[in-house]
Amino acid sequence: MQDKATDKNFRVTNNNAVDVHVGKRIRLRRTLLGMSQEQLGNALNITFQQVQKYERGANRVSASRLWDISQIVDVPISYFFEDMSDTTIKASPRKMTAGGGDNVIIEEVKDPMARRETLELVRSYYSIEKAHVRRRISDMVKSIAATINGE
Repeated sequence: MQDKATDKNFRVTNNNAVDVHVGKRIRLRRTLLGMSQEQLGNALNITFQQVQKYERGANRVSASRLWDISQIVDVPISYFFEDMSDTTIKASPRKMTAGGGDNVIIEEVKDPMARRETLELVRSYYSIEKAHVRRRISDMVKSIAATINGE
């Protein structure tokens, strides 16, 4: 039996880029809802540590578990696969075993939508009940950004 470190397919099943992407999307939606890992774990009847492993991509999420998560966080299954980068797509197990990947090095993408700051801002924004107030705040932020960026 080959050592895992030298096994050609080791990258395919452990911390695969697609699994990491799905995990990030789980974390994004859970955080936007203001749900803790413990709350999601309780709803799934698993530990918060298992939720952490899913969110890091350390453990692969089964289809049935992903279905359960989608129901709990109220999104379609396709949500978890949206906004996937070309690098992630090229690093899928199918592409790698078929020779479609060019030994792609997976980079940490600095996605502003995955930052805690963004999630807290969005959650705070939607906690404002009056739509006309939210609209005015949105217009104000756009105006400030345009001024700063010289538009």
